Amino acid sequence: MARPRTFDEAAVVEAAAKLFARRGFDAVSIDDLVGELGVHRHSLYRTFGSKRGLYLRALRATRKQNLYAIAAADDPLEVLYAAVISEGIGSLDLLLMAAIEQGAADPEVAAEVTGAFAELDAITASLGNGTLSTATLLGIRLRARAGDDVARAAGELTGRTQTDQ
Repeated sequence: MARPRTFDEAAVVEAAAKLFARRGFDAVSIDDLVGELGVHRHSLYRTFGSKRGLYLRALRATRKQNLYAIAAADDPLEVLYAAVISEGIGSLDLLLMAAIEQGAADPEVAAEVTGAFAELDAITASLGNGTLSTATLLGIRLRARAGDDVARAAGELTGRTQTDQ
């Protein structure tokens, strides 16, 4: 008889999403996941099937939770603006890493990324061209990850400032 699961699956998926967002899929090993998540290797394989299985679950969960929260907010652009200028690893980072690192090589990842981009386009459509606005905001987010002070640029695009938060 299998032992009962001793970890919170949702918490493991969330922690894995942050790890993958910070380092990328290729730079995270199973040993990294075991050490970071505090879950035994056998449990990871039994629950998620593989590192890729956990990665896809993390990408889907992040998309569902974070993009839904942005879209459902009273002011979605304000929430998106905050995500873009965040100093920490945030809701857009796994999406960006997936697009850059795995999007061209993995059709399932590409489908998730494309769907997420379409959802963001719908949110940013009020700025004019949703596709262009999304691409610009994601580019600004990449600059933020590199340490650039991007609040002014993001604010100019969205009509927000840091004092609006």
